[in-house]
Amino acid sequence: MLSLNTKSIVILSTIILLCAFIYKKKSDTLQKEKIHQVLHGLLRAERKVGVDRNTRIALGFGGCEDIFVDAQDLLQGLNYTVPSDPEHVTDILSETDFTKIFTYFFKQGAAGERYVENATLFSEIAKVARSVPGARTALGGNAPAMATRLAMEGAEILLAARFTQEALKLMPDTIKAGSRWGNYTASRANRFIIHSDKSNPFLDTLEDLEAVLPAFDPSVLVVGGLQMMDNFPFKQGVRKERIEKLREMLVKTDRSTKTHFELASFSDETLMREIVDNVVYYSDSLGMNEQELPNLVSILTSGKIALVSDSKPRIASVLDQMRVVFNLLKNTEEKDGKRKLTRLHLHTLAYQAILTQKGSDWKNTMAAAAKASLTANRHVCGSNYIDMEKAKLLMDESFSTTARVEEASKIPLEENRPVSCWSEEEFDICLAPVLVCTEVFQTGGGGDNISSAGLLYQI
Repeated sequence: MLSLNTKSIVILSTIILLCAFIYKKKSDTLQKEKIHQVLHGLLRAERKVGVDRNTRIALGFGGCEDIFVDAQDLLQGLNYTVPSDPEHVTDILSETDFTKIFTYFFKQGAAGERYVENATLFSEIAKVARSVPGARTALGGNAPAMATRLAMEGAEILLAARFTQEALKLMPDTIKAGSRWGNYTASRANRFIIHSDKSNPFLDTLEDLEAVLPAFDPSVLVVGGLQMMDNFPFKQGVRKERIEKLREMLVKTDRSTKTHFELASFSDETLMREIVDNVVYYSDSLGMNEQELPNLVSILTSGKIALVSDSKPRIASVLDQMRVVFNLLKNTEEKDGKRKLTRLHLHTLAYQAILTQKGSDWKNTMAAAAKASLTANRHVCGSNYIDMEKAKLLMDESFSTTARVEEASKIPLEENRPVSCWSEEEFDICLAPVLVCTEVFQTGGGGDNISSAGLLYQI
């Protein structure tokens, strides 16, 4: 039997602690060096492409004033209690509805955006939000956020959106991972957006955009903001009429102008089907996050909505979902204004993936993936300078290209050349790791900024 006296135990414990400290210090040093190499590799890829100052991009719709506020501070200011039974609700009519649906998305680590039908409730929430210390206001809406980013990058912009005079003054701004509310913990930095907009759901700038679009002659027409229609109390037939009017504009758009549709969070099954029939089938390019991709796959394959999905999906699974979307839309018969899908951009917390059809006009896929990745950090941290002390890598050391084991191949993350690109039978894919911001400034508008930055590099 081995016997150790107290002094021996103390010495042994000290040695173990010292070894653990040395190991952690070495591990931290290696991680910092890895982040350093990845950052410089992404910057090299980004610098390979410049923006033509004559690039023109038209965007619609939506426009509002956003209030950014920490959800926990807001909920405390409202004196709302944590629900014991969080669930998805279709109509937000009361405090209980709001706390239930907020907590439903909060515990899933998923982003959400919903309409608040109760105007009094919305006014109360907005009033308290403005009074929370640190609250900020900014120009909001999908198209305005994307337009702001594109203008910053040097493109010439045509924006169709409705603004109040106060919101116009903001023209050319969080929930943290581990945050707790009651018994629930957020698994990642995210956002939950509510609105009580009575104008943008009608796409009321549609006719204005249609009138000036031919003369502007953009390289790309970007459509976003359709989630404002989700669960909005339209009169019978009005919503379908407006979506069909949007389709008419897309049909009239010259083939030399690419069309890009930016998805968002949808819960209305009928609306989502109408969007697929009238917008998705008329788009060359689609942009979405890891929640919106499985929702699109579900509506295309089964006609059903997928409200939430894995907030940290495996790369192999996501790539398979991208293939499903591409394979379903690549052969769209190009008649009556419909277009074949030739580009798909998935933006996630940990990585960016861009798929382009071989032989299409989309270019610079590697640089676009790098640009999107760097923009993710810049937007969320609120700084054009990327601070390696405020960044971490969540992407694995290697990933499988598919979840189908018999077809899978492994691709390692190479720090010096961090953007992985490969070809398959009909398309090319580039995947770039994201240097995830660890000191969140804001997540709202992240997808819009990321998607527009990547799009700009490919036209």
